[in-house]
Amino acid sequence: MVADALAAKPRVVSKGLITAMIAALAMIGPFTIDAVFPAFDLIGRDVRASTAAMQQVTSVYMLSFAVMSLFHGPISDAVGRKRVMGVGMLAYALASLVCMLAPNLTVLLIGRALQGFAAGAGQIVSRTIIRDLYTGPAAQKMMAQVAMIFSIAPAVAPIIGGWVVGVAGWRTIFGGLVAVGVILALMVTLGLPETHPVENRRKLDFRDVLHGLRLVLSDGPYLRLAFASMFGFSAQFIYIVGAPIIMLQLLGKGEQDFWMLFLPFVAGMILGSFTNARLAHRIPPQRLVSIAMVALVASSLVGVVVARIAGNHLPWVMVFPPVIAFSMSASFPILQLAMLDRFPTRRGTAASGQSFTQLLFNSLLSGVIVTLVATSMFSVAVTSAVFAILGASFWLWHRLSPTPSRLDQA
Repeated sequence: MVADALAAKPRVVSKGLITAMIAALAMIGPFTIDAVFPAFDLIGRDVRASTAAMQQVTSVYMLSFAVMSLFHGPISDAVGRKRVMGVGMLAYALASLVCMLAPNLTVLLIGRALQGFAAGAGQIVSRTIIRDLYTGPAAQKMMAQVAMIFSIAPAVAPIIGGWVVGVAGWRTIFGGLVAVGVILALMVTLGLPETHPVENRRKLDFRDVLHGLRLVLSDGPYLRLAFASMFGFSAQFIYIVGAPIIMLQLLGKGEQDFWMLFLPFVAGMILGSFTNARLAHRIPPQRLVSIAMVALVASSLVGVVVARIAGNHLPWVMVFPPVIAFSMSASFPILQLAMLDRFPTRRGTAASGQSFTQLLFNSLLSGVIVTLVATSMFSVAVTSAVFAILGASFWLWHRLSPTPSRLDQA
C-alpha cells in the first residue's frame, strides 16, 4: 500500500521522510502551547493583562482546538488529507500573524483561538495518514516512531521560546510560528502523498459529519479504547500539567529547574515509544498493551508508596513518574490504531473523536483537578494511580467483552 502511494508521488523519497513530515505536523499542537510559556510575564506587561487573564491565552487555544478537533477528521474523509492539512497550516500561519501583531489581549486571544482551530489539521489528520498507508505491525511501528519525535516537543518548545524571548522579544515567538505554518503547508503541498483517494471519500455533508460523530462516539468498543487511552495518558499528564505547582511550590525549585521534571518524562516517553516500535513484529499488539497496563498500574502504585515515605523531596518522588510515562507510551500507538480500525471508512472521524475526548479531559485536568489535588506529592501520586487503574480497567473491560466486527458500513 505504501509503495503504491510513494510511486504515485515520487517527490516523497523515502519512508523516513514521510515519518519526519508526519511527526512535524503532529508536533504543532503541543509546541504552540509550550513555546509561549516563558514569555507570559512579558506579554502580560505589554498588553496590560493580569496573571489570571494571561491564563486565557492557553485555555482559549485548548478550547478552540478541542471543538475543531471534531471536524478536521470528518472533513478530511470527504475532501482528502492533503487539502485539509495544507489549508489548515496556512490558516495557522495567518492566525500566528494575528498574535504577533496583537495590540491588546483581546486581539491576542482571537489569534490564539484561530491557532487552535487550525492546529488540529496537522496533529489529528497526520495520525490518519499513518493508518491510510500502513497496516498491522508496520502501522504500529510507524505510529511509535512518530510518537518518539512527537515526545520531544514539550521539552524543546519552552527552551526555544525562552531563548527567543531573551534575544528578540515575545512577538518573535509568534513570528517563528508564522514561518513554521508556511513551511508545513509547503511540505504538505509539495512532499506528502494524498493517502485518501477520491473513490474512498465521503460526501461533504454536515448531517453526514454529525452522523459519523454520533456513530463513533456511541460505539462501545471505541469508547472503551478511548477511555483506556484517556485515563492512562492522564496518569502521566497530571505531572506535566501540574508542573508549575509541583516544581515551584511543592518541591521548592526555581523557574530554571523545570528540566528536572520534563527531561526524565520525555526520556520515558521516547523509550516507551521506541520499545513499542521494536516489539511491533515480536509481541501481539493486545498482549503488549496488557503488559504495558500492568506496568502502568504497578509503577503508579509504587510511586504512591515512595511519595508517602519521601514526602515533597527530590529525587525519590520523581523516580517513578517517568516509568509511568514509559508504560503508557509503550501502549499508546496500539490504542490509537485500534480506534482508527473500528471505522475503516471514517478514520478521520475516529481520530477526531479520540482527540476530542482527550482534550476535554485535559482541560478539566488542568483547570480543576490539578488545583484540587496538588497539595502534596502524595496526593498527586494517588490521583495518578487512580487514573492508571481506571485506564487499565477500561482496557480489561475491552479485552473481556465480545468485540463486534469493524464498522465498514458506517
